[in-house]
Amino acid sequence: MPITDILRRNRDMYGDDICLVEINPEIKEVRRVTWKEYELMEPNPTTHYRREITWHVFDEKANRFANLLLSRGIKKGDKVGILLMNCLEWLPIYFGILKTGALAVPLNFRYASDEIEYCVNLADVDILVFGPEFIGRVEEIADSISTNRLLFFVGDNCPTFAEDYNSLTSNCSSKDPDIPLTDEDDAVIYFSSGTTGFPKAILHNHESLMHSCKVEQNHHGQTKDDVFLCIPPLYHTGAKMHWFGSFLVGAKAVLLKGTKPKFILDAVSKEHCSIVWLLVPWAQDILDAIDSGEVKLEDYELDQWRLMHIGAQPVPPSLIARWKKVFPNHQYDTNYGLSESIGPGCVHLGVENIHKVGAIGKAGYGWQVKIVDENRNTVPKGEVGELAVYGPGVMTCYYKDPAATAEVMQDGWLFTGDMAQEDEDGFIFLVDRKKDVVISGGENIYPVQIEDFLRAHSAIKDVAVIGIPDKRLGEVTAAIIELKPGVTCTEDDINNFCHKLPRYKRPHKIIFADVPRNPTGKIEKPKLRQIYCGESLVASQNKG
Repeated sequence: MPITDILRRNRDMYGDDICLVEINPEIKEVRRVTWKEYELMEPNPTTHYRREITWHVFDEKANRFANLLLSRGIKKGDKVGILLMNCLEWLPIYFGILKTGALAVPLNFRYASDEIEYCVNLADVDILVFGPEFIGRVEEIADSISTNRLLFFVGDNCPTFAEDYNSLTSNCSSKDPDIPLTDEDDAVIYFSSGTTGFPKAILHNHESLMHSCKVEQNHHGQTKDDVFLCIPPLYHTGAKMHWFGSFLVGAKAVLLKGTKPKFILDAVSKEHCSIVWLLVPWAQDILDAIDSGEVKLEDYELDQWRLMHIGAQPVPPSLIARWKKVFPNHQYDTNYGLSESIGPGCVHLGVENIHKVGAIGKAGYGWQVKIVDENRNTVPKGEVGELAVYGPGVMTCYYKDPAATAEVMQDGWLFTGDMAQEDEDGFIFLVDRKKDVVISGGENIYPVQIEDFLRAHSAIKDVAVIGIPDKRLGEVTAAIIELKPGVTCTEDDINNFCHKLPRYKRPHKIIFADVPRNPTGKIEKPKLRQIYCGESLVASQNKG
């Protein structure tokens, strides 16, 4: 069934229950605060912004927006873009689009003006909904993109080149439009991360969305009593599809705008969150803040927190070992996925398999996986090959790009571009991105393996390993190392630490610098290659 039916069911069964909460700890005001005055808001009530809505209001807002779209000529198969930071309006707008039979097209909030223009043109967007953070970027391209499309603004003080979402929807009917939908109908267009150039448009149908709900709830056992803390951006499949597990059972979710350890722990404590999905840097920051005394666990109510899971990137086993020492009662899990497979879960570790930390797991609920060679033949266990996945969540295609689709899809299988190997117990370990493998003197070197090793060093906060040109060997490895604040470490210290690695895996260059990551936590290696490849590499001898 289409995913919009779940919203209708939640409205009917849990209409008066709180479904979404928005918290922004950095806004210096209090607005519409409830929940026992936000649990008395100690110690500083002036730093909390909190809003909430019920399932009934969620559905009503979705219906109002759907009816607005229909009044403007939007019909089944049209596309509506969403360019918003995480906020209470985001998901009702998304579901309002789906209720019309149109396709929701979420856009990355980091897109520059030219990328926004490129994506709305590529996806044939008819209406763009945007927030106050994007006024400048949208204004730059408003003349070129508004010729054949409408612009709706969500927020206060609507700019003159757009229409006011709030006033428009307040005058629309809250009656459900009841547009007939099927599993096969197109539902959404997501965009690839775009780290190798302009992104590709990824088309999914309603079956994909429903499958992601079932996968997430099957893997993490959400119940109506769970509370999910959502921090990553909703435009990305990872955050939304993890929320889908809560959505499926009518559970509450908290949208937290801010990633500081104090913000996260405060939200978990005051909102009684039981499930938290973190990215590697945020988990590490929490542990570092605890170690330094910046935060004290006794100041928070955390007994209800049952599950911490991580995705979107390889997870260092050393990080999870640290986490379990601090939070011994937490379940831990990781999921692997990509936007082309409707987000996380096509490969799944499972909370019962923490002894296999470092692996991404086995085939997820309703999925099949295999590892293949360059001819797409399955390789024996233990050999490195490309990971391929098959299931109801595989994309329909790259929208308007049959050549790119043919490159990654064959007989329903999606070839991910990730290099992996399967151990004797059937668990899959990511080795690296196919495009990130370094070939040095004819030897394949997988940067992720070196990164995992280096993260065990007590001075290292983050690390990325890339290949740089070398006249003799073709490529050699360079390690870009971001140190923990206040720590001193030298190139010799790192080289001595790396003596435990086989010689061919030891980094040839050590560079002390920040490691850039995108909003979903993935290291931006193309940016690093652009910075360092072909340049004179002089590593700092000290940093502290």
